[in-house]
Amino acid sequence: MMDDAPISALLECLRQHPHFVVTSHARPDGDAVGSVLALAELLEQLGRTVDVVLADPIPVIYRTLPGVDRIRRAASLESTLPSAPVIILECDCTDRTGLGGLDHRLLINIDHHASGRNYAALNWIDPDACAVAAMVYRLALAAEVHITPTMATCFYTAILSDTGTFTYPGTSSETFAIAHQLTLKGANPALIARDVYFSNPLSKIRLLGAALSNLQYSDSLAWTWVTRQDLALSRADAEDCEGVINHLIAIDGAEAAAFLRETPSGQFRLSIRSKGRINVARVAEALGGGGHRSASGCTLNGPLTHAVESVLHQLRTQL
Repeated sequence: MMDDAPISALLECLRQHPHFVVTSHARPDGDAVGSVLALAELLEQLGRTVDVVLADPIPVIYRTLPGVDRIRRAASLESTLPSAPVIILECDCTDRTGLGGLDHRLLINIDHHASGRNYAALNWIDPDACAVAAMVYRLALAAEVHITPTMATCFYTAILSDTGTFTYPGTSSETFAIAHQLTLKGANPALIARDVYFSNPLSKIRLLGAALSNLQYSDSLAWTWVTRQDLALSRADAEDCEGVINHLIAIDGAEAAAFLRETPSGQFRLSIRSKGRINVARVAEALGGGGHRSASGCTLNGPLTHAVESVLHQLRTQL
């Protein structure tokens, strides 16, 4: 049975404050963007004033979401109302937001990662949720707000992207039940899929070619990387790396896959995926990161050979 105690506590908190700041993690994905937008509309239906702030730009494929223009990019929350509580979505610590100005704020933590931590005054962590959007949807139902077509679109986009188009192990009958309800409430699955999966810039496809040319495979493990030079030659940026890992884990016989992207500082951002046999959350945690059993990540120090050896050692230990 689902534990509704965190929802009740959260609703009580929402009744006590007139103004909220909503944020999520740096380098936002579809779950982060869709969820902050849906939550903002939920709060406004409850008569609350809302600031939506993210540290990094919105990826191109999510810029068609309704209400996306309300998201403000900032490095700090110092310019927002100092007394406003901050609702943080899918971050296992405040550093994941990439934002300053969180000290001495009332923090509310809503997360669905296995690595979630109780760092806030109010914590709602559900590792069984397919996406944080599914948790916000439950909150909306409990609050008895009207699920508008714009909210439904944001919820559906978030769940579609965070379940890997309903393919990740966290996908359940409840996931499809929510998706069904959202389509009834105005989400257009075909249009959302077009925007998310069939609107890629040319730079992303060129970068994918570079990544696949570096592909390595051994003992049920697939891995690849892109360097700063690869990014420059493809005229690509970090956003264009989204989804590369899915091509690796799609290899027949691969139990896990790793993708490393060199950052401007010379470090490597690691994404790991598993088909279920390997718990990549443990791999990421051993390397200083976190995430889900089948999808996790972290940042590693260079050089490339050292970063690759580190992740392969951890993956082989789990294998």
